Amino acid sequence: MREIPCALITTAISEMCVSANCLLAGDIRRALAEAHKREDSPLGREVLATLLANAEVAADRMIPICQDTGMAVVFIEMGQEVHITGGSLVEAVNLGVARGYAQGYLRKSVVRDPVRRENTGDNTPAVIHCQIVVGDQLKVTVAPKGFGSENMSALKMLKPAQGLDGVKEFILDTVAAAGPNPCPPIIVGAGVGGTMEMAALMAKQALLRPVGEIHPDPFWGEVESELLAAANRLDIGPAGFGGRTTVLAVHINVYPTHIAGLPVAVNIGCHVTRHAERVL
Repeated sequence: MREIPCALITTAISEMCVSANCLLAGDIRRALAEAHKREDSPLGREVLATLLANAEVAADRMIPICQDTGMAVVFIEMGQEVHITGGSLVEAVNLGVARGYAQGYLRKSVVRDPVRRENTGDNTPAVIHCQIVVGDQLKVTVAPKGFGSENMSALKMLKPAQGLDGVKEFILDTVAAAGPNPCPPIIVGAGVGGTMEMAALMAKQALLRPVGEIHPDPFWGEVESELLAAANRLDIGPAGFGGRTTVLAVHINVYPTHIAGLPVAVNIGCHVTRHAERVL
């Protein structure tokens, strides 16, 4: 049994909240640079160049890439041989979020009640997903999720008879309906199968896959490629000004499902799609 103190988790979370919001991930930076080379639209090229310049300034000055510093979504993979000491895991995570958002001068965007709308003042509570895995390590991923993109996400319980064509149609329709709202070019995460909540969780987790990494199942890898090409023919373009670069990547996660169901969820990530991870 390996012991991991809550204080270590809190420190890691606070640091990742800042780095995820201020440092554009390398895979996304490369994808934006490659898109800039391919983009035919002069205005689209200008937007992509501005996004890259903005990311460079944010990294140099350690200031947020975007004013919406998101609601903190935290994924934890906890080895079954790990024992958390010195307090509550949930409290340690939330304390880390509160410290990170204060120390990084990040906008506090969380309201205590979804209807009465009183701000909590420290961007807590986080949305925490914890999975027990084999081993004695704790892997933590912090993914601050802005709501310009989150609001464009969708879920639908398809009929099994709608099959793959129904899945493709729903994903493309969701991208088309989002238009310029999620700050394209976007990353599209999709979850297919499981139950309602499993599909939604898979869609959000799909956003964490490095851009350019193809699905290990060639069948779904081909579906991802087909949807990426189709989405980029929508002519939404960078910032919605038109062009061939609407989507940087389509990532699909799948899971077994019931004979009577075909759940599909789409979670859209903006051109930043922030995340940072650490293994403790």
